[in-house]
Amino acid sequence: MNQKPSYKGKVRDVYDLGETLILKASDRISAFDVVFEEPVPEKGKILTRISTNWFHFFSEYKNHLITDDYKLFPSPFQVEPSFSGCSVLVKKTKRIDYECVVRGYISGSAFKEYKATGQVAFLPYPEGLLESEKFPEPIFTPARKNDSGHDENISEKTMRNEIGDELFLSLKNTSLAIYQKAHTQMKKQGIILCDTKFEFGILDGEPILIDEILTPDSSRYWEEREYKTGTSPASLDKQILRNWLETTGWNKNPPPPKLSESLITELRAKYLELEEKINICLSLK
Repeated sequence: MNQKPSYKGKVRDVYDLGETLILKASDRISAFDVVFEEPVPEKGKILTRISTNWFHFFSEYKNHLITDDYKLFPSPFQVEPSFSGCSVLVKKTKRIDYECVVRGYISGSAFKEYKATGQVAFLPYPEGLLESEKFPEPIFTPARKNDSGHDENISEKTMRNEIGDELFLSLKNTSLAIYQKAHTQMKKQGIILCDTKFEFGILDGEPILIDEILTPDSSRYWEEREYKTGTSPASLDKQILRNWLETTGWNKNPPPPKLSESLITELRAKYLELEEKINICLSLK
């Protein structure tokens, strides 16, 4: 097939069909907004299955998904086997250029910010919080999306001022509600959803969920049995890669270090393990 993507993101290739898009998830992996040369085999298919299943689970919230069956895609994509299992046909929206991040625990970049400034997302927090400690209530910590380079963390106030009260509150409340329901659901299988991010677009004048939701690329998942405050718990997601990178002295700018076969194998195994646990959780009432 000679059709080339209209846009190539860090992980997904986008094919613009006018009123719809095809999002094809590759096996590329990124961290700190840098794409690595080495792929993780079947990662695209795993991410597509996980995200699609979560979209169906949260059917009460409007989203962009039309179908994940490539045989129902428009020509010529429905006869191209490389789109099987790793692609979705979605409604085209006007992207809202913010990441809607929800954190239930102080970890990762939030803990680094807290240690350096005493703040999380530009708001002061009490002294003495331990790494991975649970917040009394999940918090909303938005970021402004940039097409190149790193996304920019911003305050709630900044986002509210830039997009207006009504849209801001809609995105915040939807993000918090989905996180809390997903967190409760995953706990049934002994998994903690530490944090996650959502993206939204405008369709017919209202915001809907787009991109992916609750995948190991957009979320941090922990084994509950290994959770302990004051530590960074073992992770079932891309955090494995981030943790390793923190030990390398890499400056988080291209070019990235090479990934070993053992690390790639570990990442793939964790993605598959998490998918199995998510599928079990989504089948539970």
